[in-house]
Amino acid sequence: MTDYFHLAAGQGTINTISNLGLAHLGDAVYELMVRSWLCLHGKATAKGLHRAAVHYVAAPAQARRAERLLPTLTTEERDVFRRGRNACPHSIPQNASREEYQTATALEALFGWLYLNGRNDRLNELFARMMEE
Repeated sequence: MTDYFHLAAGQGTINTISNLGLAHLGDAVYELMVRSWLCLHGKATAKGLHRAAVHYVAAPAQARRAERLLPTLTTEERDVFRRGRNACPHSIPQNASREEYQTATALEALFGWLYLNGRNDRLNELFARMMEE
């Protein structure tokens, strides 16, 4: 049985997933991390948890926080980030610029790629850097 919480997919499998597929998965990984962070840090009441989560996972917020990571990415991670940024989404939300949305997509692709590679320590390291006040 596959353990979907602790994946370590083969490189061949990961290479068959599109950049938008990686971003789709990475979006869920990032949102789960944000929701966990909010609960563990008491950053919001039960009533405000959804609103607080949306604040952190919206494309403009993701783009701002992603900028903190760029200097610390490895060459391989930068390549995944760049490929995610160059993905062609079908639509852009009204509350984000094209650049913000592309950067958010790049971050999500990176998080999806790290998750599929089973690199949870690196995910946690990058997420902690993003959430620093």
